Amino acid sequence: MKTIFAKSVPGRGAFCIESDAPKAADMLPAGLLRKEEPGLPQCSELDVVRHFTGLSKLNYSVDANFYPLGSCTMKYNPKFTEYVAALPGFARLHPMLAQLGGAAGCTQGALQCMYEAENMLCELTGMKAFTLQPMAGANGEFVGVKLIAAYHKAKGRDRKKMLIPDAAHGTNPASAALAGFETINLESRHGMVDPEAIIEAIRKHGEDVAGLMMTCPNTLGLMEVHLPRIVAELRKIDALLYYDGANMNAIMGKMRVGDVGFDVVHLNVHKTLSTPHGGGGPGAGPVGVSECLLPFLPAPRVRKREDGSYFLDYDVPQSIGYMGPFYGSFGVMVKALAYMLRLGGEGLTRASKYAVLNANYLKKKLENTLDIPYADRLCAHEFVASAPQETRALDIAKALLDRGFHAPTIYFPLIVHECIMAEPTETESKETLDSFVQALEEIMLQAKSDPQALLDAPVTLPARRMDETGAARNMILTEDMA
Repeated sequence: MKTIFAKSVPGRGAFCIESDAPKAADMLPAGLLRKEEPGLPQCSELDVVRHFTGLSKLNYSVDANFYPLGSCTMKYNPKFTEYVAALPGFARLHPMLAQLGGAAGCTQGALQCMYEAENMLCELTGMKAFTLQPMAGANGEFVGVKLIAAYHKAKGRDRKKMLIPDAAHGTNPASAALAGFETINLESRHGMVDPEAIIEAIRKHGEDVAGLMMTCPNTLGLMEVHLPRIVAELRKIDALLYYDGANMNAIMGKMRVGDVGFDVVHLNVHKTLSTPHGGGGPGAGPVGVSECLLPFLPAPRVRKREDGSYFLDYDVPQSIGYMGPFYGSFGVMVKALAYMLRLGGEGLTRASKYAVLNANYLKKKLENTLDIPYADRLCAHEFVASAPQETRALDIAKALLDRGFHAPTIYFPLIVHECIMAEPTETESKETLDSFVQALEEIMLQAKSDPQALLDAPVTLPARRMDETGAARNMILTEDMA
């Protein structure tokens, strides 16, 4: 398919309706105006419409297809939450209104939504309070580790070490490093965090350990059975425990992270609580804290007066500061609130049960097709597999594209050889999962009968297999108009 630039013909254009509105050239200072034409493609209206309509047909979306991506939770989300967030009372509010005093109370409904969303997230996780400012999961991680740093600083400590398991999400060490910590890698044992490795790290680094970042279930889809001992060892040196909420889909209504000893948690509500995830779209990563971290939460915080009205409280003297534009992704939090209200506690618990059921069903069905490590244990909402001998995870993923499936996550986590990581989510039907299993069975048979066909995949898509290494080494960032 040609790019819109390749379809450009000099002098060709579309009809432009004249307007009485001020033109940019009349409003901007002369120094900001372009000296030359911007070099945009010159196409007719019909060419433009057909081009972008054609692109839309190539889009792969969860509304049309199955995403078995592990750790990314590309589930179908109900459309009623989109309707709620688009209501004029939410969508047309200017974000500065609350800061300016609410303009005759017109932000009270929005503030109430934020207040109630925070309370519901506290109930869901067992935390004491939340900030809704972080704009995505990684932003939430950064806020979480900054809170841990503030806690130790307030106690007169300068702790610089953060413990991170080798199966952690890649953003965990990145967020810790960005917050000024040195990361200490913990090797897994039998697919889980090894308490002995934590004890050894504490013995080696003494009281320079600020905390541990982990999730439960972990990235391999396994519940951490040593959690009580891990918490006890960290408490001995007053180090804090951070929960990566990317795997929250597995435990809603079954385990509250605050009850089992975690001090800070971020939630990917754009995954778990109803906002379409991926494609660079809007996200939100609210962060919850235990009692010891309350003084350091970002300001402002939504408070409720005795008369029932709501306001933004900026009087947080030990706050780590302003961590997101305005008050976070407000529309995303409206969707999360609507989702929680619609499902209720029982419905959220059922969603997690279905997520775990689907993952275990898929894992069991694939036991004779892929190599499944840790097959002797139930998985949570996701599981890992290895490509069988003489095949590669990359080739299996490319072959799935030819069969209409998005590829699962591959080569992550790195501790599993030729890793294929799948998460069917709670919203997929048995029929969809069975068709995915059938596709993988066909691929593995093809790997034996016609291995070259597997290496050639995909053959049905507009673009064939890319030279990703070459693209990284020789990046072409502009269109050649010659």
